[in-house]
Formats: sequence, structure tokens, C-alpha cells
Amino acid sequence: MILLQNSGIPIYQQIADAFKADILSGKYKQGEYLPSIRSLAKELRISVITTMKAYEVLEAEGLATGVQGKGFYVNAQDSEMLREQHLRKVEESLTEAIRAAKIAKLSGEEVQDMLKVLLTAFEEDE
Repeated sequence: MILLQNSGIPIYQQIADAFKADILSGKYKQGEYLPSIRSLAKELRISVITTMKAYEVLEAEGLATGVQGKGFYVNAQDSEMLREQHLRKVEESLTEAIRAAKIAKLSGEEVQDMLKVLLTAFEEDE
């Protein structure tokens, strides 16, 4: 996991986002325990409090559950919820791309053309 100090995104959120991506992609399975708070803090050379806050974010989003004395484990993921999570991520990314396109003064047609080219290139790489 790579943490960026000057990204403007809090460290705990970067950690939560990384675990969220891993959980949603299936890297962590239902019932699997996440690394312990202390070991993750030591590995990343950050505060235990920061790590705990990241795990609390995952718990608040329903992705993990904390068990006293055992740590946090991954919750079962409803396939419809997973789809919604992915759709929300796509929307956020596209919204960010649209903002960047407006700053660059690209037309809607230019953005659509760019998206088509990128989709085609991505399909060819698979």
C-alpha cells in the first residue's frame, strides 16, 4: 500500500480506500480478517489511531466488522451493493474527468470521442 503525504487526502482515508478497493475486487473474502491495527500501523509507519480510524470508516460503510480482541473481518458483500459501489466510483471518476475537460475547454463531443478511444484501447489490451 502506497500512502501519499501531500495528496490532500487524509492518510486514514487513503488506507480505507485501498482496503475498500481490495474488498470490492475480491482480494479479501467474506469472513477474512484484515491485518491487525498494530501490525498495519507498524508496516506503514503511521499512528495506531490513524489505522483505527481507517478501519472505522470501513465499518461505517458496512464493509468490515470489528470484533473485540480479534480485529476486523470482511463482511459478506451483496452483489447488488457491490454493483452500486462500483457505479458510484465510476460516477465519481467521470465527474472528475468532466471537470478536468471543462478546465481544458474540451467539448462534450471531444470528451465522448476520447472515452471511445480509451474504451477501444482497453478492450484491445484484454
